Amino acid sequence: MSVSSTIDVSNMRFGVVVSEWNEQITQSLLNGVVETLKQYGVKDEKIIIKSVPGSFELVFGAAQLAKSGLVDGIIAIGCVIRGDTPHFDYICSGATQGIVDLNLHGNIPVVYGLLTTNTLEQAEERSGGLLGNKGNEYAVTAIKMIDYAQSLTK
Repeated sequence: MSVSSTIDVSNMRFGVVVSEWNEQITQSLLNGVVETLKQYGVKDEKIIIKSVPGSFELVFGAAQLAKSGLVDGIIAIGCVIRGDTPHFDYICSGATQGIVDLNLHGNIPVVYGLLTTNTLEQAEERSGGLLGNKGNEYAVTAIKMIDYAQSLTK
């Protein structure tokens, strides 16, 4: 997954809301996001990073950042690992529906960066391990979606 050379990122402003829960995973995903944005030419001052306690709080964090008008798009990063209780299902469902609602009713794209896995090993594989870093994909998606949204207002 890559970004077309015809996309100009120089004026794009990115918000990243990252969960503190499963921090070893979410920080690796965040690093992948930031590295990829910089690879495509995004300057540090065009990236705002905010933390929230857990994945369920990503929705509020993203909504407030969107309302601020400081960014053109948001990447919501979290990681939920299945346990022995239905907590996993409630958190994943609520966060997913919340991000869907932000995309349906908001004015800027919110990229779904919620990693949902059965085990810690699977999360590690997707956050810089054998399967790469999904943070890279989240960043590319954000660039493409901001470009798409901006193309409709020109």
